[in-house]
Amino acid sequence: MKNKFIFDIDLNSDTPKYQQLVNTINDAIANNSMLVGDMLPSVNSICKKYKLSRDTVFKSYSILKEQNVIDSVPNKGYYVANVTRKVLLVLDTFKAYKEVLYHSFINNLPDNFITDVQFHHYNIENFKTILNNSKGKYYKYVIMGFDNDEVSSVLNGFRNEKLLLIDWNIHCKAGNNYVCQDFGESFFNVLKEAGESFKKYKEIHFVYPKFTYHPIEAISYFKKYCNSFQFKYKVVTNLKNFNVENNIAYISVSDRFLGTFLEQCRSKDLEPGVDVGFLSYNETPMKKFIYKGISVISTNFKALGQKAAEFIYKDAPMQVFIPTNLILRESL
Repeated sequence: MKNKFIFDIDLNSDTPKYQQLVNTINDAIANNSMLVGDMLPSVNSICKKYKLSRDTVFKSYSILKEQNVIDSVPNKGYYVANVTRKVLLVLDTFKAYKEVLYHSFINNLPDNFITDVQFHHYNIENFKTILNNSKGKYYKYVIMGFDNDEVSSVLNGFRNEKLLLIDWNIHCKAGNNYVCQDFGESFFNVLKEAGESFKKYKEIHFVYPKFTYHPIEAISYFKKYCNSFQFKYKVVTNLKNFNVENNIAYISVSDRFLGTFLEQCRSKDLEPGVDVGFLSYNETPMKKFIYKGISVISTNFKALGQKAAEFIYKDAPMQVFIPTNLILRESL
């Protein structure tokens, strides 16, 4: 064990000493410095060498034992039992399409990886607490950021090779790893693909509520599309007094608005796909069954999850944009 176990105590760290020891052992296993079957230093030897209390060392070993990382044999000591690696997945919220991403991610990881999932709900204090408390405790980190000036400074505390940014590249720097969708040019290209369907209607209205976390760059590319192809258009931000209009095609970033739209269509006897059009953002498992099928603009969240999992078990840089696709159904 002479060269396999080096424990540097950071006396100025906010991380407790027992957790520093847990992190050191996990890191040694993660980088193959320690293998299954290797013996760990005895509790007494660590106490003596690093001037730690028995309670501190025993607590560290107990945590690792509970996680099935190590085990013990009476009169012999502790040894590495499994090369189990923990991954932190931080999402914004758990919507239907995020569930597709999540299941794709965990189902494509090898069996020796364990995923902890947390949600920041677009709250910067939640985000900082989750990331700061998790630092050094995981093999790798998969983070879904959001539009807040403090996010970048929090992410700066993580090594590039351990960090993957997903979904939106707003905080990506040159050396960062990412698997993202494109809310700009790809959105524009999908609108072009839907051009023949839009021609059935006199105007296109982009429903973009005031309180949405959808990237605002989408508005610029929507206007660019309409101006380029001479469509009359409107951006609808206030939904309080919304009234569906005949001969209008609606593009919506809000799944809540879909229910309002369909309810008003029914009350006004308007047929989606004939009298009015509807194009929704983000595919979910149910949208092909709602009404006669809801047309969607969506990235492939299953592919996004697969690529994110690949980053975890492959020690290689990753910078990937997942294509945005158009799925035409009866609503447009």
